[in-house]
Amino acid sequence: MSERITRALRLRTDPGVFLTTVGVILAFVVITFFAGEWVGSVFGTASGWIMTNLGWFYIFGVTAFLFFLVWIAISRFGHVRLGSDDEEPEHSTLTWFAMLFAAGIGSILMFWGVAEPISHFAEPPRGVEPASADAAREAIGFTLYHFGLHTWTIFALPALAFAYFIYKRKMPPRVSSIFAPIFGDKIFGPIGRTIDVVALVGTVFGVATSVGLGTLQINAGLSELFGIAMSPLVQVLVISVVTVIACISVAAGLEKGIKRLSNFNIAIAVGLLVFVLVTGPTLFLLKGTVESLGVYLTMLPELALWNNVFPANDDLAGWQNTWTVFYWAWTITWSPFVGIFIARISRGRTIRQFVFGVLGLPVAFSVLWFGIFGMASFHIELFGPGGLTEAVVDEGDIPGALFAFLSNYPLSTLVSGIAILVVVIFFTTSVDSAAMVVDMIASGKGDDVQVSPAHQRIIWGVLMGAVAATILAGTGEGGLTALQEVITVIGLPFFVMGFVMMYSLVRGISNDIGERPPTVTRQWRRAYSAEALEKNEDAPSPEPVGPLHHIPETEQDDGAPTPSKSDAT
Repeated sequence: MSERITRALRLRTDPGVFLTTVGVILAFVVITFFAGEWVGSVFGTASGWIMTNLGWFYIFGVTAFLFFLVWIAISRFGHVRLGSDDEEPEHSTLTWFAMLFAAGIGSILMFWGVAEPISHFAEPPRGVEPASADAAREAIGFTLYHFGLHTWTIFALPALAFAYFIYKRKMPPRVSSIFAPIFGDKIFGPIGRTIDVVALVGTVFGVATSVGLGTLQINAGLSELFGIAMSPLVQVLVISVVTVIACISVAAGLEKGIKRLSNFNIAIAVGLLVFVLVTGPTLFLLKGTVESLGVYLTMLPELALWNNVFPANDDLAGWQNTWTVFYWAWTITWSPFVGIFIARISRGRTIRQFVFGVLGLPVAFSVLWFGIFGMASFHIELFGPGGLTEAVVDEGDIPGALFAFLSNYPLSTLVSGIAILVVVIFFTTSVDSAAMVVDMIASGKGDDVQVSPAHQRIIWGVLMGAVAATILAGTGEGGLTALQEVITVIGLPFFVMGFVMMYSLVRGISNDIGERPPTVTRQWRRAYSAEALEKNEDAPSPEPVGPLHHIPETEQDDGAPTPSKSDAT
């Protein structure tokens, strides 16, 4: 039945995985459309329970993933190459770093670059005096905690597993392939298909959440520039436009569509960063960015396992649930999409190069971005006209934080218009690249995804837009709150998968490289004289592999023959 449907639709994919995933997503859209408030209530109750009882698990999980990645990079597994043993990296280091920058951080930087630092500055998580120098340090420390090593850990873990099993073991580009050392050939049966369906549904919801956040920000920018009201109708229209552009891009393919849009948008984003640095308090921003790195490194050991057990006051008791837990749950749901992208550009690198590269440059750029935008926001509040805390915190206009910030800079209308364009393109590239990767996971055909029908990839883009529109307009709640609740629930299975993924990866590598040979050392004789020591130093070193070298018992410590019993007699 399923094969007949896919043939009728002229699809080149796995019928069971594709149709089951599409069916689950369409069921959510239809039920939410007709019973939105009930769906919102269900997800609100479920997310509330998860945050209260399992928030610690999210905090511990990501830190455990980070320690695992560092360990596997410095261990004996670090030299293992993601591909054939003699394979060279497919891309140069500079090109690889540039593509890592493009993978998954553009939308995050644009939405939270101002909103997060100023939110924590006005309402510090640990109860220091609001709008003070201490509050500024706390704010930048928490912001970099949320968007530094831990965020890229969530991307790096599945990316490493994908790269190993796809390029070393020649497995299909599916999430189920990662679990081959555990389930064996069962990954090609119901167990594997179930894993893939769960991963695909979560990825679609994760990308839809990003689209929803971007839509709120675009709506806020249009309101700032043209007075267009914040409303579900406007947001659905924005999602429709973004989805149409994304579908055109994904139909055009990787080289003509996604790559050109990404390169263009990265250039504009960097230009925006330079604009703020040059036209703002340049010296203050440079000094503040350097200090931000120090604050982050100082606070990181504590924040990595901080669970807000002793909140400063009752108002801060649930702070971590709506910030850190939401971030980790949201990020891990679209980690399969970013993971496969990173894996595709990392072929030929060793595990050690991969881990330190993926955790290196993107984190460094995040420090630079949030350092400049965060410190510029603090400067406006402490030494300038202010107004950001009132707009972002008191009025709750988190999506409009960037545009309120830019109103303090020259050519604010023009620059705000450019910022809207950047946000539109970032979220367009998120949808089109995610549609291509999701299609790859569903079909399991690897590089053959380039020849899959265009309408097959477009289906995924439309589904992501539909889920985003449904969550924003159909749940009967505030858009940001609804997105947080849905993604917190969807993200839970992915955290469980992460722990299984670590075990599977170690087991797979251990099976492939075999047992470590015994350590062989030179066997020294006792040296009670200069002559004996000289003989030891002149002795040849043993072979690196093989049985241990033994000293004949008939030799003395100084090299002279040992007397036999007959001689003694």
